[in-house]
Amino acid sequence: MQENILQLKNISKSFDGEMVLEELSLDIKRNEFVTLLGPSGCGKTTTLRIIGGFATPDSGQVIMEGKDITLLPTEQRCVNTVFQKYALFPHMSIEENIAFGLRIKKKDEAYIKEKVRYALELVNLMGFEKRKPHSLSGGQQQRIAIARAIVNEPKILLLDEPLGALDLKLRQDMQKELIRLKKELGITFIYVTHDQEEALTMSDKIVVMNQGYIQQIGSPEDIYNEPQNAFVADFIGDANLLAATMLKDELVSINDTRFTCVDKGFGTNKPVDVVIRPEDVEIMERGKGIFPAIVSSILFKGVHYEIIANGIGIQWMIHTTVYYEIGSKIDLYIKPFNIQIMHKPESEDEAVNHEE
Repeated sequence: MQENILQLKNISKSFDGEMVLEELSLDIKRNEFVTLLGPSGCGKTTTLRIIGGFATPDSGQVIMEGKDITLLPTEQRCVNTVFQKYALFPHMSIEENIAFGLRIKKKDEAYIKEKVRYALELVNLMGFEKRKPHSLSGGQQQRIAIARAIVNEPKILLLDEPLGALDLKLRQDMQKELIRLKKELGITFIYVTHDQEEALTMSDKIVVMNQGYIQQIGSPEDIYNEPQNAFVADFIGDANLLAATMLKDELVSINDTRFTCVDKGFGTNKPVDVVIRPEDVEIMERGKGIFPAIVSSILFKGVHYEIIANGIGIQWMIHTTVYYEIGSKIDLYIKPFNIQIMHKPESEDEAVNHEE
């Protein structure tokens, strides 16, 4: 079992009297790729800044390898940060940019030369060492920023929305590069983003945040397939999010239509939230499914069509590879294990303050 390299214990932080993080606790294992995911203002960047030493919590502890580093200056932590704005020195060559931290630490020139060469090879930019940052593309500049961070051999690499300024294709390429780098370097990555696809693609573990609280922690598969509340279900990917009543174990009613499911332990005749992913709604010929529907719109999304169909008083979003004309009369079918049941919060506070 992997040991924890970092622990956040009951971290709280406010700015101008407004609480940004409240009693946040999180364990991060050695060599994990952990993504802090959530909308703007949820506290993910503040969490990263506290880990990096750029901000001090009002209360709580930051523990790294068993040592309390809460008040330790940034330069004394074995942590480096890559920001969205690459902050490369424009008057320095690429080689000088990468070597900057090592020279601050007064390393000898032979050591610096070897480390810079290693870092350039790692980010596939050998031969660029004499060029200036302005002569490089956005993706190349991002690689240099990463090289400058990893050359200092941090135990943890913090990445604050580092791909946000790149176009889609370049962002996807860099996602693959980051996965490769994490495997080759054997260090812990803590990554901040609001991009769900980015989080699902790269992470070993995702921490979904909202309004200063952790909503759910889990693998990408767990977060997507087993969301613990409506916020997570709605924020991660597309979803049919529905109010329902749990009649009894393995039986739920949605708009007075009964569906067999696999969930238990929610009680009898209890209000619940239900999430059904668009790819899990199956289209069948009229008379062969669970309930009838009519196609009201269709959009081509490249790998699939996105269909909106009206059935049992609900607008269903469906992903399918088969084209249907608007107005088509169809039946819909949902397998029991594709119906995910979630507790319905009893108050607004409970909806926000949810942590596994």
